Amino acid sequence: MEPISLIIAALGAGAIAAAKDTATTAVKDTYQGLKALIKKKFEGDVLGKAMVDAKPEEIKQAEGLLKDKITKAGADKDAAIIQAAQELLNQVKEQPGGQQIITQNISNVKYAATSGSGNASISDINEQGTSKEN
Repeated sequence: MEPISLIIAALGAGAIAAAKDTATTAVKDTYQGLKALIKKKFEGDVLGKAMVDAKPEEIKQAEGLLKDKITKAGADKDAAIIQAAQELLNQVKEQPGGQQIITQNISNVKYAATSGSGNASISDINEQGTSKEN
């Protein structure tokens, strides 16, 4: 997954997971840490900082603007932010219903299949015509 999508997915999944009563302290702490790292990149950008604190549905609605702000701030190239985002997704995945939360928050993926474990890599997909669901 490209870094920008990883960060957006982690913010959305972290917000959902942290709001649940079943969330561990580690998930909540890692989510707060990721937000703090991104906010440092948004120094002087009040809207950017507010977007990082947004609810999951608000993140989805403003995803394009948030991606733009993250890219312009260079957060998608910051190794600490990328590592924190990946760590958060790994922790969320271990929570009850965590894989479903992550799957719902991955964006820019037209076709995906998931299972309980394993790794997948999708790259260089070009789509022509229309797709049909069976």
